[in-house]
Amino acid sequence: MQIIPLPAFSDNYIWLIREGRHAVVVDPGDAAPVLDYLERNRLELAAILVTHHHADHVGGLDTLVSGRELPVYGPRREAIPGVNFPLDDHDRISVPEIGLEFEIIDVPGHTRGHIAYYTRDHLFCGDTLFCAGCGRIFEGTPDQLNASLQRLAALPTETRVYCTHEYTLSNLRFAAAAEPDNPLRDAFLAECERLRADGKPTLPSTIGRELDINPFLRCDEPGVRNSAIKQAGRPLPEPAAVFAVLREWKNHF
Repeated sequence: MQIIPLPAFSDNYIWLIREGRHAVVVDPGDAAPVLDYLERNRLELAAILVTHHHADHVGGLDTLVSGRELPVYGPRREAIPGVNFPLDDHDRISVPEIGLEFEIIDVPGHTRGHIAYYTRDHLFCGDTLFCAGCGRIFEGTPDQLNASLQRLAALPTETRVYCTHEYTLSNLRFAAAAEPDNPLRDAFLAECERLRADGKPTLPSTIGRELDINPFLRCDEPGVRNSAIKQAGRPLPEPAAVFAVLREWKNHF
């Protein structure tokens, strides 16, 4: 099995999972890079996985579905034209063409019905968890997004994290402000700067790495808490309150 990042727009990745002559794509906001890859590699599209309704994640559905009969999976709590298999928390789906079964994890916050797909230590999490960051809150609440991130953080540390935007460098700059003393983060920043200078993705990450460097998963760490308290100008007795301050701070960073 191979998992290929297909760049789209300015900073999106459409993840393509290929096995043999079949492929599955995750969050195809643009059909063109998908069709190009399928044609060049003579692959047949077996299924589409959608995490949430934003246009840069679903904009290619109409074109990809046209002339094909294939399952399009997506969140039940979001109205997404083209989704013919709506999914809820803890559902399981099987894509026999690539030999994978996915568990559905409900991760509201960025949007109301956002879901993630987990299989064999691979997590496709859309815009909920980013490398060194997390998604903006458009339809949910800070408590919802924090709870969603805690669910993902509880997955095995070796789980590879396939988020859908190349935001890593900007997230790491915020992480340095939120937790100034973190040598693991500093070393990773240097690695990511080399990767981007060579035109390579910084993704996927892992849950273990995120637990080490991502301030939104480190709200109980003294350095993160102290930065949030300074930013808020008031005591923050609970990690959830620290998270809410961090997320608002990041909005204007």
